[in-house]
Amino acid sequence: MRGPSPSKDVRLPPLAAIQAFEAAARLGSFERASEELFVTASAIGKRIAALEALLDVTLFIRSSRGATLSAAGREYLDQVRTALDLLSDASLHKRGEPKLEPLRVVSTPTFARQVLIPALPGFTAAHPEVELEIMLSIPYLDIMPPNADVWVRFGSGKYPGLNARQLTADPVFAVCAPDYRDRHGPFERPADLARAQLLRCPMEPWRPWLAAAGLDWPEPTRGVWLVDLGIMLAAARAGQGLALTRRALAAEWLDEGKLVRVLDIEIPGESQYYLCTESSRPPGNAVQAFSLWLEGVCKQVAQWPRGPQASQE
Repeated sequence: MRGPSPSKDVRLPPLAAIQAFEAAARLGSFERASEELFVTASAIGKRIAALEALLDVTLFIRSSRGATLSAAGREYLDQVRTALDLLSDASLHKRGEPKLEPLRVVSTPTFARQVLIPALPGFTAAHPEVELEIMLSIPYLDIMPPNADVWVRFGSGKYPGLNARQLTADPVFAVCAPDYRDRHGPFERPADLARAQLLRCPMEPWRPWLAAAGLDWPEPTRGVWLVDLGIMLAAARAGQGLALTRRALAAEWLDEGKLVRVLDIEIPGESQYYLCTESSRPPGNAVQAFSLWLEGVCKQVAQWPRGPQASQE
């Protein structure tokens, strides 16, 4: 029996490099491949460059507009896909039911309702291996379910024992329902707000915004006291007064015209949303995937239109 020919190069490319090449070719860019594989676009580029050096062939043609498959790259892609399909089929024969990785997420009610839940189908579709459980906290009452893997918290970002990654950087502005503006407005100058009911919530005090508007008014002491940002926003939508809010929470209602901005005054939000994990516990695959996904969702929400004013900006 003859052994392998000494001239035969039996070196196999690293699987990570092949996966990077296949993802970039399928998705059309290094950036989108990096999002799928949870590495940087630079890492994708380096893996593909190493693969090209090993194969001694150019797989992608780089230009200022991005990278496109070369003729050799298209041929190699067909071969790679066949090999990956065979590996996948072989693995399936050795594997029973996929093992689910549990992930317990605790979120504030408003963030869960306005941001997390509407976008959640994208995560569950991309990560069927994650068994997701979502619990709610009540920030004002400091009620927090125990034993979570990830917390979405609203505050300063300083939480002992937790690593905090900032999700939002939203400015704060005033909104009301169009019919409330029509009944009690117009609100053309800050002093016009003397005719308005300022909805009160301890999570979003009025005093900093009033100061930015040049009004030396105290914090409102009359009117309904609402201890949840989402409830306050719903009250404004129902025509009960003016509310302070932020883009991530009100973007959809602003875009639909169910809420309108009052005056062109914004202040930096003293509190923001943070994604927190335990400092003493290294994040697992599910936590890392969820964290990266949620950061992307928040970036997308921050770019949404801001109602009728969006067309003027």
